[in-house]
Amino acid sequence: MHKIISFGIPCYNSAADMDRCITSILEGSGYAGDIEIIIVDDGSVDETPAKADEWEARCPGIIRAVHQENGGHGMAVLAGLREAQGTYYKVVDSDDWLDATALSTMLSMLRGFEERGVRVDLFISNYVYEKVYENKRNAVSYRSALPRKKVFGWNEIGHFRPDQNLLMHSLCYRTDVLRSAELPMPAHTFYVDNIYAYVPLPRCKTLYYADIDLYRYFIGREGQSVNEATMVKRLDQQFRITRIMMESYHLYTEVAEPRLRAYMMHYFTMMMTICSVFTKLSDDPAMPGNLRKLWDDLKQFDEKMYRKARWGLLGIGTNLPTKAGEKITLGGYHLAEKIFKFN
Repeated sequence: MHKIISFGIPCYNSAADMDRCITSILEGSGYAGDIEIIIVDDGSVDETPAKADEWEARCPGIIRAVHQENGGHGMAVLAGLREAQGTYYKVVDSDDWLDATALSTMLSMLRGFEERGVRVDLFISNYVYEKVYENKRNAVSYRSALPRKKVFGWNEIGHFRPDQNLLMHSLCYRTDVLRSAELPMPAHTFYVDNIYAYVPLPRCKTLYYADIDLYRYFIGREGQSVNEATMVKRLDQQFRITRIMMESYHLYTEVAEPRLRAYMMHYFTMMMTICSVFTKLSDDPAMPGNLRKLWDDLKQFDEKMYRKARWGLLGIGTNLPTKAGEKITLGGYHLAEKIFKFN
């Protein structure tokens, strides 16, 4: 049967979490034959490989297990993409899950596009921070920034608030578009989801936004990649991802659509802001020098991108000199964290 969508599930030592993730997709789709789930075992050393094979045996034709040597999250995402047979591709991390009602709605829409011969390169939906340990949830929607109930182009998008960046959780790409982007994912590196949510965008000509709370993003686990202490520890990887994004485009000469260019410049500035803030949180004496080099390399790479990022409000506010300036920067960061609930 033709597959309307492939769900790639990167798994590394995911035995404790993967069942809920997989079950949420199966139940939300009604075990439909036109979906597929690709479980990518990224060199796990727990029960994940056996569980993946058990799921494949239990749901043949819907679930496939792929085993590979450990390469990190980006390599697992790419492995799923290589295997995908669906018209669309969506990544669901193994400790997250999808809402059943919202998934059913999305599948009806995607099937409708195909039946009517409507090409949609990027399907966007909302996601929800599930802060399980705090018994709280925070939904991130795009209804104030994107048109609804129509296929649209980048020239019709509105303004994105700081908490409204299009993240991996909210994106479902057309598979051929995503493959054509040749994603520059580094191995053994966290935060590659930023590359996934940034590099393919100029290749997406037609978009559709569904105002549904589809993706449930589990947050709060100790050691999670977005945990503040973990981000400080892995700051070198944040630098690596930001540099890849920087070198992907000269935004003001290679991205023609003004509103998309403005959005991507904002996203990239946020990445530079994260590097600047977490350098101040780090005790590693090498990090201030690494940050200066990153800014210098950006200036060398693209003077206009440098000016926009460094001398805009965020660039100035997160690079204040002296100890007093550092305290102001960190105070502003923690205030923003409380307001926008992004961590």
